[in-house]
Amino acid sequence: MRRRKIEGVKLKNPVTFFCTIIAVTFTIVQIISMLQLMNISQSTISSPNSKIPHDNLSRGANIGEFGEMVIKMLPEDLAFTLFLPSEEAIRRELRLDRNDSNSYAILTRILGFSAVPRWISSVELEFGKQKIYDSISGFSLYVWKDINEMMVVNGVVSDQVDLKIEKILVHVMNGVVMDAEFEQTLHDEDDE
Repeated sequence: MRRRKIEGVKLKNPVTFFCTIIAVTFTIVQIISMLQLMNISQSTISSPNSKIPHDNLSRGANIGEFGEMVIKMLPEDLAFTLFLPSEEAIRRELRLDRNDSNSYAILTRILGFSAVPRWISSVELEFGKQKIYDSISGFSLYVWKDINEMMVVNGVVSDQVDLKIEKILVHVMNGVVMDAEFEQTLHDEDDE
């Protein structure tokens, strides 16, 4: 058997040598990656209690107290589109008030139906042409623009469009975007 020399080093088995080089390189890359992750500042990591500056929320928008609660549930450092029910629609269709103990749970469900993890501007929609998006809960949203330049989502027409709050694009809706099953549970609770 002939022994090979690589840069003056005698090798009995070149496969073992290359596997060792690959393992050492992989370990070095992992250590460097871990050190870089540790250097990320805590301000760039979203926490569940992150706050959106209050003065940005209600300025010129029909968002209301419940709308602010929904917006604060989203991380502020990621792009989202939120088809937010107006305060009137929340009171009319969900029958929520400030003292309702279930309001946070119900608004969380509504968030799942009405938030999309990307921006959807009314400008990118064409009149009468429907586009389909998936909400964060996997619920299909059928979105189009009507003759009045307002967005329509699953049959619910918007009151205000393209309100930018931090990295969240908000469209205030004149109704609540939700699936039929959740809507039925709300009606069943009303009947009792």
